[in-house]
Amino acid sequence: MRLNLPAKVKIVEVGPRDGLQNEAKLVPAADKIRLIERLAEAGLPHVEMTSFVNPKWIPPLADAFEVATGVKRRAGVEYSALVPNLKGYERAKEAEIEVCVLFLSASESHSRKNINKSVIEAIDTYRDIAKAAKADGKMLRAYISTVFGCPYEGDVPVE
Repeated sequence: MRLNLPAKVKIVEVGPRDGLQNEAKLVPAADKIRLIERLAEAGLPHVEMTSFVNPKWIPPLADAFEVATGVKRRAGVEYSALVPNLKGYERAKEAEIEVCVLFLSASESHSRKNINKSVIEAIDTYRDIAKAAKADGKMLRAYISTVFGCPYEGDVPVE
């Protein structure tokens, strides 16, 4: 059997968002900005800077707008941010984020713990974001999480 594999693979650096969102000690916005700029200087073409989430739920990302607008953008680098809802999308648009990222979980419990919505509710929200992004000429990228297993449910059925 021959697989039809893509000619290229796109690797996105998510450390400034995913790597820093769970740190016990808050990382100052200036340090995040410096990290993102150095990643771009090192030649990484795709950097996910932050997430426009409710700061009540993820306090380490309360500075999302400050970080996104503070980075000196480098030509040839695609800067993105996670947007879990329409309000987050609007804030990302205001911060001139090039690519907005949607995050869908394959498991109900992970979806509820992560974005406080069922999988179906998340899909409905993302449909609204996609309409807005299309109207605004913005690019979207989507992740499907917990495909190979969930920290709350264990194995996730293929269905």
